[in-house]
Amino acid sequence: MMNTATTGLAAGMALGFAGYFGGFWAFLLVLVLGAAGLVIGLALQGDLDLRSRRQR
Repeated sequence: MMNTATTGLAAGMALGFAGYFGGFWAFLLVLVLGAAGLVIGLALQGDLDLRSRRQR
């Protein structure tokens, strides 16, 4: 399992490559999809409880 620093490094490198080779819109797409993947991963892992946020 990757630790937080390694995960952050990988995410930063992916965003950097997307921005350099694909331009701003590719950077933005990778950023949005990465954030969505993070939320889904945290919810599936049990570190993020989405049910408490929906009940407000």
